[in-house]
Amino acid sequence: MTENESNTKISMTASIMYFVLSLVINSLGNVLTIVTSAHVIPGFLGSAYWTAAQNNLGIALHWNLFWTFLIFGMLISLLNALLVGKFDIKRILGNLIFMVPFSALIQVFSGFFMPLLPDAKTWPMWILYTAINFLGVFFIGIAISIYQRVNLVLHPADDLMQILRFKYFNGKAGIAMWASYIPPTIMAIIAYLINHTFQNFGLGTIFAFFFQGSITGWGDKHVFPNLKHQRLEVGETK
Repeated sequence: MTENESNTKISMTASIMYFVLSLVINSLGNVLTIVTSAHVIPGFLGSAYWTAAQNNLGIALHWNLFWTFLIFGMLISLLNALLVGKFDIKRILGNLIFMVPFSALIQVFSGFFMPLLPDAKTWPMWILYTAINFLGVFFIGIAISIYQRVNLVLHPADDLMQILRFKYFNGKAGIAMWASYIPPTIMAIIAYLINHTFQNFGLGTIFAFFFQGSITGWGDKHVFPNLKHQRLEVGETK
């Protein structure tokens, strides 16, 4: 039995169930930030930080969303390998495996909610959409909490946060989340230098920047509290 396997306390069936649930919650949360942002004045709300930054750089480079998320995901996977200190093809493939159902669910939820919500034309609707946008960020933080604890496969950005959290910041989710925002911040700066504009940034982005990591830490303690971090690498602490 490997060190990684010895740190696994739940069955593969339970791991998959938790993972699928968290994937649905994460996709729904992202879509709630996207659709609410689309139905108010541009720049008022915005999407989650990573999504906003990647979209900006993709637009600046004239890439579609598929290539934007795939290429930047691969680059973050390589960064993760550098931080871990080894090139783990299984880990990188796991990052890519995450993206396929995640992207599909984003499309399904977006197709459902986008035509369902009317444009916000009054202050009460703006307030409602802001609350829904923040709820989306909350869902993302909770989903990250669940699938990081399961640690079956991860989105490259969340894998980065996981690595930083346990290898460099003694399990502190909030600090690790802030540190993991360095790459998308660089992306946003490069995008601004190219096209001199920010898109998809707003109140929701600011809310995610300051609170998503803390929400993830809160979720560790209060959402499925009996679910502990699984499959931790040697040198990582619980």
